[in-house]
Amino acid sequence: MTKYHIDVFYSEDDGGYIANIPDLQHCSAFGETPQDALREVLAAQELWLETARENGFKIPDVSYSPLYHKIAQ
Repeated sequence: MTKYHIDVFYSEDDGGYIANIPDLQHCSAFGETPQDALREVLAAQELWLETARENGFKIPDVSYSPLYHKIAQ
C-alpha cells in the first residue's frame, strides 16, 4: 500500500485530535487522542481507496511532503 503523509493536530474548536491525509481529498478523521485519530484516518484511507477503485477514479500518487528544516549542529 502507498504510504501517504498523515497530519495529526489538536483542534481546540473540536476538543480533540484531527488526522488528515493531504493527498486524499477530504480524507480526515477525529479522535480523542492522537492514536485514536490516526487509527480512524487509516480506516478512512482504506475506504477512500476502495471507493475510488470501485468507481474507476484515479488513485493519487504521493505528492505531499512536509517541509523539514535542517538543524545546524
